[in-house]
Amino acid sequence: MRQKELWNADVARRYDTPGTGMFAPGVLGPTVERLARLAGEGAALEFAIGTGRVAVPLAGRGVRVTGIELSRPMVEQLRTKADESAIPVVIGDMATTVVPGDYSLVYLVYNTISNLLDQADQVECFRNAARHLVPGGRFVVELWVPELRKLPPGQPATVWRSEPGYIGLDTYDILHQHVVSHHFRFDDGTERAELFRSPHRYIWPAELDLMARLAGFELESRHADWDGGEFTADSPSHVSVYRLPSDS
Repeated sequence: MRQKELWNADVARRYDTPGTGMFAPGVLGPTVERLARLAGEGAALEFAIGTGRVAVPLAGRGVRVTGIELSRPMVEQLRTKADESAIPVVIGDMATTVVPGDYSLVYLVYNTISNLLDQADQVECFRNAARHLVPGGRFVVELWVPELRKLPPGQPATVWRSEPGYIGLDTYDILHQHVVSHHFRFDDGTERAELFRSPHRYIWPAELDLMARLAGFELESRHADWDGGEFTADSPSHVSVYRLPSDS
């Protein structure tokens, strides 16, 4: 399953869920608020900008936002909300693509760094963030914590959400640190079911910190959520802020 083929036109058309899920005000609002504070007076670069879920409201806050995105159909959906002059986007992958400009903030949200399926590519993603940032600039990563503690011996999958019309589960390949997310959607009225699968390489927080150090970053903060909640051993995800050294 190649990422460029995975995020096709059909997925892009159905990606946005205004007001619910990752688009719910309680999810999106704190994300945008925190990123706006971190960007300050500088410009922001979003890796894997997608349909502009975060970029559009962040630009609405007055932050100059540029994006990198592998999927052209996702960018086409973004263009229904903001044109190129408002939010420029360069087509390419987040590990190697370079865009013009200097940025005070690079950010990568909603587990997307795990879409890079090789550890070396994930390290290059950090290096790519560093090459775009001014001294003292920040790289923000939102990422889930692997749920391996939920796996009984011999069981390769965990169910992470079950609700009417939807089941989400992950199957783990522990040897290669890979996971495939399975999204089952059911329509009781038509008795139809749809399956969307996405492959990932999961990263432990300590491994993420080592990747950051290899790219010249230091961990500035880690919280359980965008509101600044305490990160603990039981936190299912984290928002980690890495910072480059200042010139002074």
